[in-house]
Amino acid sequence: MPLYSMTGFGRGESSDSQYNVTVEIKSVNHRFKDTRFKMSSLFNSLELELKKELFSFFKRGSFDIFVNFKRADKNSKFEDIDFDKVKSFLESSSSIIPREQMKISPTEFLRSEFMMENDLSKDESLLGLTRAAFTKACKRLEESRQSEGLKLDKVIREHLSVYQQHFQNVVAQAPTFQKTVENKLKKRFEEMKTELNVEEPRFMQEVVFYLEKLDVYEEINRIKAHLEKLEEIIGGKAEVGRQIDFLVQELNRETNTIGSKSSMQEISDNVVQMKVQLEKVREQGLNLE
Repeated sequence: MPLYSMTGFGRGESSDSQYNVTVEIKSVNHRFKDTRFKMSSLFNSLELELKKELFSFFKRGSFDIFVNFKRADKNSKFEDIDFDKVKSFLESSSSIIPREQMKISPTEFLRSEFMMENDLSKDESLLGLTRAAFTKACKRLEESRQSEGLKLDKVIREHLSVYQQHFQNVVAQAPTFQKTVENKLKKRFEEMKTELNVEEPRFMQEVVFYLEKLDVYEEINRIKAHLEKLEEIIGGKAEVGRQIDFLVQELNRETNTIGSKSSMQEISDNVVQMKVQLEKVREQGLNLE
């Protein structure tokens, strides 16, 4: 299943002989779900319904929803003039000014007081178009987030690949690291055994105890397990963003432990590069749903 980014844009449009409705949705990353509707109060009755539909498409994200409508081009605003109001106005005015002296432009009757009182918030045709446009916008946004998710998938896998290259270097050097420490301790003991006044068996026992503390194979095995789990999550069906964040924290912990145990420059250099790649994976993972 492809990954989905939380960043995307979707636009939907629906129209009939009366209206044209356009819905645009922009989304960015967010820990949970957050919506901001920017639309006329005419559509307030639809807000909960639209929000419910939005969350049937998306699990996480911050969404800005813009809803706009206009009349179909072939519809004239003159059709909404209340002619009874106009007639009443002219009759009232003629009692003050003779009608032949009146100078009134036809566009004066486009003022709101001369328009029919239509409650568009109850116009099922307009509401239906809004629902249809919103669904289209959600589908386009879903496609957009999937497209961005594919790009993030590729980037994350590239960073993990680099991480694994340096990790394999650490694995290859792990036996050398312990042996190097052991040889150094033995050499030091030979140089100072007369001064230390410590029996060799006792000293070697302490060496073994010390080397056990420096053993990195436990961390190596945990890292392998975490990498396998991470690969499983990336190719899975559940929400991946939070899980990637958690596993990156675990990988970072084990990587840091290896770095703190090692005194070899080669291992330290690889650990630094491993941490750099983990931070890049974490940054990209924050944008995933």
